[in-house]
Amino acid sequence: MQTLHWVDWTVLLTTILFIVAYGTYITRKNADVKDYIKGGNDTKWWTIGLSVMATQASAITFLSTPGQAFHDGLGFVQFYFGLPIAMVIICLVFIPIYYKLNVYTAYEYLESRFDLKTRTLTAILFLIQRGLAAGITIFAPAIILSAVLGWNLLYLNIIIGVLVIIYTVSGGTKAVNVTQKQQMIVIFAGMLIAFYLILQYLPDGITFSKALDIAGASGKMEVLDFSFDLNNRYTVWTGFLGGTFLMLSYFGTDQSQVQRYLSGKSLRESQLGLLFNGLLKVPMQFFILMVGVMVFVFYQFNSSPLNFNPASKAVAKTSLMYKVLEKEHQDIEKSKQILLEDGLQAEETNLLQELNARDLKLKEEAKAIIAKTDPTIETNDKDYVFINFILNNLPKGIIGLLLAVILAAAMSSTASELNALASTTAIDLYRRNKQDHDELHYVKASKWFTLLWGLIAISVACIANLFDNLIQLVNIIGSIFYGNVLGIFLLAFFIKYVRGRAVFIAALITQLIIIGVFLMDWLPYLWLNLLGCVLVMIFAIFIQSISNNQPIETA
Repeated sequence: MQTLHWVDWTVLLTTILFIVAYGTYITRKNADVKDYIKGGNDTKWWTIGLSVMATQASAITFLSTPGQAFHDGLGFVQFYFGLPIAMVIICLVFIPIYYKLNVYTAYEYLESRFDLKTRTLTAILFLIQRGLAAGITIFAPAIILSAVLGWNLLYLNIIIGVLVIIYTVSGGTKAVNVTQKQQMIVIFAGMLIAFYLILQYLPDGITFSKALDIAGASGKMEVLDFSFDLNNRYTVWTGFLGGTFLMLSYFGTDQSQVQRYLSGKSLRESQLGLLFNGLLKVPMQFFILMVGVMVFVFYQFNSSPLNFNPASKAVAKTSLMYKVLEKEHQDIEKSKQILLEDGLQAEETNLLQELNARDLKLKEEAKAIIAKTDPTIETNDKDYVFINFILNNLPKGIIGLLLAVILAAAMSSTASELNALASTTAIDLYRRNKQDHDELHYVKASKWFTLLWGLIAISVACIANLFDNLIQLVNIIGSIFYGNVLGIFLLAFFIKYVRGRAVFIAALITQLIIIGVFLMDWLPYLWLNLLGCVLVMIFAIFIQSISNNQPIETA
C-alpha cells in the first residue's frame, strides 16, 4: 500500500474542495425550473464543449485508457471514429428540433410525436442505464484507489458521491457546467505534465522518436484495423458504424449530454459547443492512449510487476509457481533493457517481439494462478497500470495533482449523470403527471430527485464488482440500451407514418432481443447499437403496416 506525502494531500484536497465550494457558491440561487434544469440558457459554446467532454471523460477514461494502450496499443482510438460524424448529424437534425420545441428533456419531444407511454418508456430506459452507469463512475476510481492506497472502499464511494451531491443539488445544471470547466483544466494540466515527465524519465539517448520505434516494434502503434473479424472489438468498421450509432444515441438522446447543450445561450452556441467537442475529443483520446504507450516504453527500461493489481502480491507470498513466473518475468525485463540500451536496431526487432510474446504468456499464466489461488482477486490489471506508475514514479505534488485529475473526472461525469437523472425524473415522470404546482415546487422536487439518485448511485457503487476493463463496462451498459433509444428518435424524426403504439411495442421487443444477444455473446457490444437501432425501426414499421394499410411516408 502507498502512503501519500503531505504535499500530495494538500494539492489533492485543495483542488477538490475548491471545485466543490466554487460550484456551490456561484450557482446557489435558482429562481425557477429553467434556471435549475437549463442553467438559465446563458451558457457559451466553449463551456458547452468542455462540459460535454467532461461528462463523457469520467475517471474511468483516465484510469483505464492508458492501461488499455499499455496492453493493446492505440487501436482503441477507433472506438471514437464515429464521434465527429455523429456531432455533425446532431447539430443539423437533433438540436434544431429540441430548440424549436423548447424542451427541458429529449424525451418531451417523443410525447408530442408519439404518445405519453412511448415518452415514459424511453425515459425509463434512460434512467435504468444511466442510473447504473452513475454508480460505476463512482465505483471505478474508488476501488482502484482503495486497492492501491489502502483507503476504505466504502468510505471512498460515499465521499465521492457526497461531494458531487453537494454542488449538484445546490446549483443544478449551471453548477455542473461551471465546475466542469475547472475540472477539465485540472485534467488537461495533469495529463500533459504526466506525459512530459514520462519522456523525461526515459534513458538518455531515448528520444520520443526512438520511443515510438520501440512501441511500434512491440505492436503498440497499430491504430487502424480494417478486418471484418467480429471477435475483434475495435476496428475501423466498428468505430464508424457501431461507434457512430452509439455516439448519435449518447450525445443526441442521452439526457446527461442533451442537458449540457440545451443550456446554451442560443442554437448556434449549442451547435458550436458540440462541434468543438467533435474536433477535440478524438485527439484527446489519442493523446491519453499515447500516455499509456509511453508508460509501456518506460517499463521496457524499468522493472514492473508481473500483475499490476496490488492484491496479486498476496498470491506471490503463497504460490511457489507464481514466484517462478516472477523470476522469469524479471529475467525477460533485464534482457529487454540490455537489448534497448542504445535504442532499437532494425535487426533486433524480432528479438524484442519474441521477448514481449514470452512475457505476455507469463502474464496470462500468472492470471490463471491468481484466479485459482483467490477467485475474488481481479486478474485483469489494465485499470491499475497508470495509477501504479503515478504513485511509484512521479514527484511529490504531481501525485496529488494526478489523483485530483482522477477524482475530478469522477465528479464531473457523476454530476452530469445525477443532474440528468433528476431532470428526467422531475420533468418526464413527476411534473408530467402532477401539473398543479408552482415553479418553486418543481425546483425543490428536482433537488430532492438529485439527492435520491445520488444515494442510489452511491448504493450501486457500494455493491458493484470490478468487471473486465472499466471503460468497456460503461460502454457495454450503454450499448445495451442506446441503439433502441436512438431508433425510437430516428422513427420520430424521419418515419412520419409510424405511430406511438407500434413504436412502444417494437421498443419492448427490441430491448428483450438485445439483452438476449448480449447474454448469449453473439456480437461485440459496439454492434448492439446498430442492431438495436435497426430492429426497433423494422419492427415499428412492420407493426404499423399490418395495423394500417396507408403508404409509408418518409421525411
